[in-house]
Amino acid sequence: QVQLVESGGGLVQPGGSLRLSCAASRSIFSDNYMAWYRQASGKEREWVAEITNGGRTNYASSMKGRFTISRDNTGNMMYLQMNSLKPEDTAVYYCYAQIGLSTFWGQGTQVTVSS
Repeated sequence: QVQLVESGGGLVQPGGSLRLSCAASRSIFSDNYMAWYRQASGKEREWVAEITNGGRTNYASSMKGRFTISRDNTGNMMYLQMNSLKPEDTAVYYCYAQIGLSTFWGQGTQVTVSS
């Protein structure tokens, strides 16, 4: 079993930046699939960005060039650097990991982009 805990959310003005963190209860991020999702109020959860098992990063089209997903060398931490934030980026952001056939979610962290 793995616990994922997100942090770093908050209120930011349009054009601002935030860095989200995802801490795992054990080292899992170095060679497993991991991703960030988000869910805006009244909308379905959507995929934001991923790091594949091979280390390749991919982004949803609306986040490309603004968001950067990364992990640290310990395998315990994953990050989402978000720049040039827009009001439509307001959502709860979730950390996701897949280990074999098992999937794990964090509890989410709220990001609000508003002036």
